[in-house]
Amino acid sequence: MCYKKKTLNFPTTSWSLVLAAKQEGNAVSGEALERLCKLYWYPVYGYIRARGQTPDAARDLTQEFFLRLLDKQHLNAIDAPRGRFRWFLQTAVKNFLANEYDRAQAQKRGGGQAFLSLEMEGAEQMYRIEPADPQTPETIFDRRWGMLLLGRALDQMRKETMNFDHLQPHLMGDEDRISYRELAAKLGSTEGAARVAVHRMRRRFGEILRAEIAGTVQDDTEVDAELQFLMGALQ
Repeated sequence: MCYKKKTLNFPTTSWSLVLAAKQEGNAVSGEALERLCKLYWYPVYGYIRARGQTPDAARDLTQEFFLRLLDKQHLNAIDAPRGRFRWFLQTAVKNFLANEYDRAQAQKRGGGQAFLSLEMEGAEQMYRIEPADPQTPETIFDRRWGMLLLGRALDQMRKETMNFDHLQPHLMGDEDRISYRELAAKLGSTEGAARVAVHRMRRRFGEILRAEIAGTVQDDTEVDAELQFLMGALQ
C-alpha cells in the first residue's frame, strides 16, 4: 500500500515524480512511486475495468501496471519531460494491457508488494457510479483524470479559504443567480464583502487548477488546451 512517510524535498509535478522514481534504491525513488500510485491509480483502474476486466483482475492489473511502469528498465527510456502526462499514462496502460498475456498469474503480481491495497478498497464503488451513458475506456480515463485534478484543487482551496463551506456553492455557475444578501448573512459580512470573497475565491481556484494542470504538461503553453480538454471531458 502507499504508506504515509515524512515528506521529502523534491519537485512534485507528475513528470518530476517519474524522473525521481528512476533513482532506484533511494528514499526519493520510493516516495515518488508512492505519490504516483496515490495520485493516478483510479483513472488507470477505471480504464482497465472498462476494457472488460473483472474488479479483482483490474485491481491486480492496476498494481502490476504501476510496478512495471516504474521499473528501472522502463524508466531509463524516459530522458526528459515530454508532452502531456495524461497521454503518456494512458498510452502506457494501453501498451501494458496489449502485452499482458498471463492473466492466470494474477495472484503472483506485484512480487508480494500490495502498495495500492488500501487506496483501492473503494475502487469498484467508484467505478459503479460512472455515468450510465456509453463510455469508452478512454473517456472514462479522461473524465476521472479531470475529476482527480479538480478534487486536488478543491482540497487546496479548502485549506486556504475561510468559510469555504459557505462559499463553495458559488465557486462556479451564474453570477446573477448568487444571492449576496443571503451569503453575507451566512458570512456575517456585508454584501460587498461577500461579493469580493466570491471573486477572490474564483480567481484563486483558477490559479490552483492551472498549477495542477501545469504539473502534468511539458510547458505552460499547453495548459490552456489541456484545461479546455478536461472541462469538456467532465461534461
